Amino acid sequence: MNELLLSEIKSEQNEPLQTFLLLEEYIFGVNLQKVDELSELVDWCKNETEKVKEPIERAEVLINALFVDQLFIDKQHVVWPVIAHQLPSALSHKLISPTLKAVLIAHVANACDCKADIVFVPEKAMIRIICDENYAIIFDPVTGESLNWHELDARMSEISGDPFEIQMDVMKQESLVLEHISSLKAAFIREQAYDNALKCVDMLLALNPNDPFERRDRGYLLHQLDCFKVAYDDYQYFVEQCPKDPAAQLLKLQLDKISISDTILH
Repeated sequence: MNELLLSEIKSEQNEPLQTFLLLEEYIFGVNLQKVDELSELVDWCKNETEKVKEPIERAEVLINALFVDQLFIDKQHVVWPVIAHQLPSALSHKLISPTLKAVLIAHVANACDCKADIVFVPEKAMIRIICDENYAIIFDPVTGESLNWHELDARMSEISGDPFEIQMDVMKQESLVLEHISSLKAAFIREQAYDNALKCVDMLLALNPNDPFERRDRGYLLHQLDCFKVAYDDYQYFVEQCPKDPAAQLLKLQLDKISISDTILH
């Protein structure tokens, strides 16, 4: 993986959406220096909110503009297709995967002078727009539904520790990238785009070297691409690192029956 891209991903100084666009260029091999749909969306939202001075009202106008007027309202999907992970197609189809949508909405909100970040609320990434020192709106980027204080307390109570010391953490860029790439990898595998799925796995391993589950997935993808010798090594690594995992036990039985020397390599 390109070392410059890796450093961009790890840097907390970069604007997350720009980093996501760099990832798309790497994975899809297309130049996304300018996304017309994104520029048009930002300009339209600025026009809708620029005359609203009160921060709370401005946030509410923006949320309504995005989820109602721009048709961002959606339902939770069990799986998300590849097109939902690529910004131009996601915007065109109004089908945007959760992490990409969170990063996109935060970008638009900040461009409209709404102080927004992405926070982790068990068990998902959510948007927080800070209106003043005492009030913030926290909402689901997929459905647009906001949490009231009772719902927020109930979710945060799932975190272990002193309830008076628990704080809502702003998600780091690297965590957002990991979620996005993991979801995209799964979408590529479902759609049998193994070459691109392999790019995702290589990126995930660059961020978390020798993760046994990513090594297992890389082995699977290499196997599908007829690179069995390298796949065998990854499978073996997973079996050794996670011997009690049910998948590892099944893989071990399969590997014990295979002779590498008898396998035709491509």
